Amino acid sequence: MEAEKVAELKNFVKECQSNPSILHNPSLAFFKSYLQSLGARIPPGAPKSDKEDRVEEPLDAKKPNLSSDDKSDEDIVESDIEVDNTDVVDPDYDPPQKMGDPSIEVTEENRDAAQISKSQAMDSISGGKLQEAIDHLTEAIMLNPSSAILYATRASVYAKLNKPNAAIRDADAALQINPDSAKGFKVRGMARAMLGQWEEAARDLRVASKLDYDDEIGVALKKVEPNAHKIEEHRRKYERLRKERELRKIQRERQRRHAEAKGPEAASALKDGQVIGIHSASELEKMLNAASRSSRLAVLYFTATWCGPCRMISPLYTSLAAKYPKIVFLKVDIDEARDAAARWNISSVPTFFFVRNGKEIDEVVGADKDSLEKKISLYAGQP
Repeated sequence: MEAEKVAELKNFVKECQSNPSILHNPSLAFFKSYLQSLGARIPPGAPKSDKEDRVEEPLDAKKPNLSSDDKSDEDIVESDIEVDNTDVVDPDYDPPQKMGDPSIEVTEENRDAAQISKSQAMDSISGGKLQEAIDHLTEAIMLNPSSAILYATRASVYAKLNKPNAAIRDADAALQINPDSAKGFKVRGMARAMLGQWEEAARDLRVASKLDYDDEIGVALKKVEPNAHKIEEHRRKYERLRKERELRKIQRERQRRHAEAKGPEAASALKDGQVIGIHSASELEKMLNAASRSSRLAVLYFTATWCGPCRMISPLYTSLAAKYPKIVFLKVDIDEARDAAARWNISSVPTFFFVRNGKEIDEVVGADKDSLEKKISLYAGQP
């Protein structure tokens, strides 16, 4: 044996000498059984309650809870989406801008005057005087409220002023007048992008691109579409997860109804006064469910043909089954029913579990005849 491993073994022996109670840890049951087979006397552990307080991981985390729903039924918590919000601005909450009265009749004189105000607005935009441009465009809209291009143009100026909500209001007005306004879709898409409304922005910009593509739309789409795709994929993912969860619920409900219909058949399989051999995890679950439905205690015995202590205690287990006919005595060979042994995290045999209403309430590790008899007697007297 390597010197390093020998040193580790010496340290472990020293630990056992200074604190013999660690030998009662279930994970060391194999070592404890080996020492007892050599005639060693193991000092008693610290007093425990009937259910034996454990310092290892919580029971619910270690053993299956046969009566609880799957964790997949818990509320699905969506993860955050990493999108590029570099150009996103704070929303503007200014009072709504002036809108024209669409019911008035526009005269040729008003239409010409509106065109002059629009030209003045364009000059202001060229000179960087955006608020002045807003004033000219508002005057033009009052004169000709039936012009979609006037609203769309004012919307573009509001976007330049980082007022996306105002821009969206004007773009909506433009699209009400002309549902095919490319500029209306374009400006609204860009304003929605400024607010981080990536999917809505992408839809508007795609429509604008089909109606009248320009380079500005292309640049905006390159910014918007990656974020929109991420959000769409995220939504589809969680819609799929929720749908799968609902399908699992439906499937479990079908299984529950099927199990209830099979209840009498399963109950008849609980042989009073006999040890029932278990050959798979599914068969074990069926028997434990049957015991739970009939409000009977189940004792689950994990064993192996090569295990000497198991051969020693098996006759006692059989006699206890005859003595307590209303308790369900189950026996699992870990080499035959490997799936059941894996599900119950079996690390040594013999191991006994006491199960009531689908939950483990106690256990005995090792061929401890006195402890096994006392606990069976104790739980047999409990409702």
